[in-house]
Amino acid sequence: MRAAPRPALVAPQAAAAVVVLLLLLVIVRLPWAGDLGMHAATIQRLRQDLLDPGNPLVDADTPSPYYSPWMLVLGCVARVSGLSVFVVLRLGALAGLGLLVTGVWRYVRTLTGHRAAPATALLSLLFLWGTAPFKWSGFYGLDSLALTVSYPSLFALGLAFHLWAWLGRAVRSGAGWGVWIGLGALWAVILLCHQFSGVVATLGAVATVVAARPGRGVWLRLGGGLVVGLAVPALWPYYDFFALFGAGDGLEAVHRPLYEDLLGRYWLVLLGVVALGLRGWRDRRDPLWLFFVLGVVVVTAGGVSGHYSWGRALPAALIPAQIAAALEVCEAGRRGMRMGWACVLGAALALGAWTQVGTVGYVVEPGDLPEAVAEKYRRPWAGYHWMTRWVKYGDVVMAREGRPARQIPAYGAYTVAPGYPDFFLPDEGRREGAVRKYFAAGTSGEERGEILREYGVRWVVDTRGEGVGLREVARGPEGQVLYAVVR
Repeated sequence: MRAAPRPALVAPQAAAAVVVLLLLLVIVRLPWAGDLGMHAATIQRLRQDLLDPGNPLVDADTPSPYYSPWMLVLGCVARVSGLSVFVVLRLGALAGLGLLVTGVWRYVRTLTGHRAAPATALLSLLFLWGTAPFKWSGFYGLDSLALTVSYPSLFALGLAFHLWAWLGRAVRSGAGWGVWIGLGALWAVILLCHQFSGVVATLGAVATVVAARPGRGVWLRLGGGLVVGLAVPALWPYYDFFALFGAGDGLEAVHRPLYEDLLGRYWLVLLGVVALGLRGWRDRRDPLWLFFVLGVVVVTAGGVSGHYSWGRALPAALIPAQIAAALEVCEAGRRGMRMGWACVLGAALALGAWTQVGTVGYVVEPGDLPEAVAEKYRRPWAGYHWMTRWVKYGDVVMAREGRPARQIPAYGAYTVAPGYPDFFLPDEGRREGAVRKYFAAGTSGEERGEILREYGVRWVVDTRGEGVGLREVARGPEGQVLYAVVR
């Protein structure tokens, strides 16, 4: 008679299954926040023209780093199937989540054979953060992941876990040239899909290789993989990948918040840092320890030098610490030590889960939640579907900076100024100035008309009264009004 599974094995696996189910239900809802409009707009442009889609946000023929291999695949799906862009984003979210879960499982299996380790590691990755909620693309806490699950950053992160797992096995087994060429191509896809996750993937790959102490033959084949990994981005036709290295100055102000309230956002990860210290003490070339050190060096250098965009490498310090905490529960030498680690990690995960429990509000009506849970729920943004009856694909809309400019292009229209920093748009500053001037209180009707004519604007979205040369067409949420430009 087969023995019943031990609770120590079943509990983390069951908890991980529940969390994955929650994320699947979130994908059905696809709550809107952050960059969703940008990615929807990117698919819109590719669906219309796969070879020369132009700028995804404004009516200009410029390249864009958002035209990545993954977005190209989703654009093809939208073009061939005729499905709504938001349905295609849901399909992309399913693929990204599947890659993350299977990637974590494969990578953790290269570190330990313990059956409960992959599920425990997944829970640590989602909940072992801090008690100050934080949402940002490429940061995979449950609450953040619920809002970014359809982004290329999740797809790239899932591929990164598979890269590390595949790379570790290739180094140890002395794999042939075909495997290394494939690894180089996979690294290139990650870099092209999400450059910041590409940095994290690169640091993890360096740690994996150094920890394996490869021989001379492996280094030669590794060099071949590196050549492939650099050649693919160099040949990618949609944008100049290496030109992005000059975009740092325009990104620093946006990323400065990454260095704020570090203790509140990440203090639970200190448990993993202790686990990493133990691993590093046992083996100076432990892959997780090396991965963590590399991540800390990059992030610290960014904070000291004022290159705040380097803070996007924070997952390179968080991932190894979170996984190390999970592994210590499974591998600590004595039974008493394992039980102690399990109790401490369980309490930390419970606290982290409570901090992010508002995520449940994306799949359960807030009114049906207990009051304490509902207080942690934050309602996602409302979209601009209410204007699509009038505003058609390719129309130019004058909209204020911020949320309107970030969302309207998702439905096929363009805005005068992009809602996000655009390194490849040469007149970005002029466009932003035109928008600010148009909505400024002291701007005359004649000046506003000149701006509308210059950029071919057909519609204006605003919350103020009707202006000269405008005709009210529709009203939306939060007092917004859609005006047609009267020619």
